[in-house]
Amino acid sequence: MKGRQSERAAAGRPRKERAFPIGRSPALEAARQRVGQQSEKARGQTTRRQQRMSNAAEASAFRYAPAAKKRLPPMQDRLNAPGVFSQLTEMSEGLFSSRKGGSAVQDIESVDEDELEKLRELDLELRLPRVPGKFDSVLLVVVLLLLMIGLIMVYSASSFISARAYGSPSYFFQRQLISALLGVIAMLVTMRIDYRIWRRFSLVGMAIVLPLLVLVLVFGTNAYGASRWFTLGPLSFQPSELTKLALSLYIADWLARKGNQVRSFLYGLTPFVLLVGLILGLVLLENDMGTAIVIAGLATAMFFTAGANIAQFLLAVGCGLLVFVPLAFRGYRFYRILGFLNPLKPEFITNINLQLYQSLLALGSGGFFGLSLGASRQKTGYLPFPHIDSIFAILGEELGFVGGAIVIVLFLALAFRGFRLARRTQDVYGALLATGLTTWLVLQAAVNIGASTASVPYTGVPLPFISYGGTSLIVSLAAVGVLLNISRYIQEPEIPLLSRRTITETFRLKRRKSDL
Repeated sequence: MKGRQSERAAAGRPRKERAFPIGRSPALEAARQRVGQQSEKARGQTTRRQQRMSNAAEASAFRYAPAAKKRLPPMQDRLNAPGVFSQLTEMSEGLFSSRKGGSAVQDIESVDEDELEKLRELDLELRLPRVPGKFDSVLLVVVLLLLMIGLIMVYSASSFISARAYGSPSYFFQRQLISALLGVIAMLVTMRIDYRIWRRFSLVGMAIVLPLLVLVLVFGTNAYGASRWFTLGPLSFQPSELTKLALSLYIADWLARKGNQVRSFLYGLTPFVLLVGLILGLVLLENDMGTAIVIAGLATAMFFTAGANIAQFLLAVGCGLLVFVPLAFRGYRFYRILGFLNPLKPEFITNINLQLYQSLLALGSGGFFGLSLGASRQKTGYLPFPHIDSIFAILGEELGFVGGAIVIVLFLALAFRGFRLARRTQDVYGALLATGLTTWLVLQAAVNIGASTASVPYTGVPLPFISYGGTSLIVSLAAVGVLLNISRYIQEPEIPLLSRRTITETFRLKRRKSDL
C-alpha cells in the first residue's frame, strides 16, 4: 500500500524535478546530451532556413512589385530593416564566441568602429535593389539634342574642305554619322548593364589602356606635331579618349575600396599621385596638353569627392602645377600663352594667333542670330580645323549668339543632371563614377569653348558630341550610357526641390513672414 502511494506521489511530481535512477550509465547520459544539442542545432538551422525563405519571398515580391521600379523605399527604412548587416553580426558573434577563454560580448565590443562602418556600407550596397527603375529622360534628351546639333554642324563646317579634298561635301558627315550610330549602340548597351559590374573590369581596362598609350608613341601616326592616333587605312583610333573612360572606372573603384584611407598620405595621396602622374606623363609625351588637363581635372574632382585631406589635396595641386608650368612655357605652348595675353596684337595675328583671331572674327560676324546655316565664310580656308577644334566658332557664326547660348545651356543641363545623379546615388562607387564622368564631359566642353572665345589659352580638344571625331564621340556616348544606368538606381526624394508642391510651400512661407 505504501509502495503504491509512493508511486502516485512520484507520478504527480513535476517531470523536471524527478530524479534519475541511481543505476543510469554516465556514457548514456553524455550521449543523451549530445543528441539534445544536435536537435537544438537542427531546430536553429530550420528556423534560420525559414527566415531566409521568408526574406527571399519578400525580395521576390519586392522585385515584381510595380512600385519598386518607380521609387525606392526611404533610406532610414532600409537601414532599420533586417538585412545583411544583422546576418553578418550573428556570424561574427558565433565566430567570436568559439574562441577559447573569451565571451562573445567582449569580442564584439573590441571590434573597431571602422570595421562596423564598412560592414554597414557593405550591407547597404548589397541591399540595393537590383531591379532598375526609369532612366533620366532629361539627360538622354539633352545628349541627343547635342548629338543632332553636332551632326548638322559637322556637315556644315566640313562641306567646303570635304568637297575640295575628297570631291564630296558629305565625306566627313558620312563618317561622323557612322560613328554616331556606333556610339548610340554603345550607349544603349552600357545603359542596360548594371554599373556595379564595371568594377570587375576596371583593372583590366587600365591594363589595356596603359600599353596603348606607350605603343602610340612608337607606332602612332604623327600629325600636326602630335602622335595620338593609330591609323589603319581609313580607320583611326585615339587611345587617350579611351583612357578617360577607363581611368574614371578604375579611380572610382579604387577610391571606393580605400574608404577612410583616402585621407592618409601613404595609402591615399601617394598611390593616387603616382597613378595619375604616370598617365599624364604618357599623354603629355603625345603633345596633347588639352587631354592632359581634362584627365587631371576629372581625377582631382573624384579624389576631392572621396573625402581627401584638404592640406594634402592642395599639396598635390601644387606638385601638379610644378610639373605643368614648365611644360606650359616650353615650345609652341609658350607662344600660345603669349597669344592669349595679346589676342589682337598685329604681329601675332598671322602666325601664332591665326586660329584664335579667325575664331573671334567668326563669332563677331555671327551677331545675335547668325548668318544662317551653311553661310559661314571662315570655314572656306580661313579658320583651321573648322569641323574639329574650331567648330564652336563656326556654330556661332552661322547660328549667332542664340545658337551658342543654346549649346552652353545644354552643357549646363548636362552638368546639373550628372552631379545630381552623383548626389542621389546610394553607394560610394556610383557617386564617384558619376562625378568623374560628368566632370570629364563638362570640363572638356569648357576648355573647347573657352579656347574659341579667348577665355583660356588655345588648346586642341574636341567639343563633346559636336566636334568631328569617331573615337571621341563613341567613348563619350558610352560614358553617357553609364550615367543613364546610374540614374536607374538613384533614390528619389519624397518631395523634390523643384516640384510644384515645394515651390508653393516656399512662397507661402515667405508670404507669411512678410505679413508678420
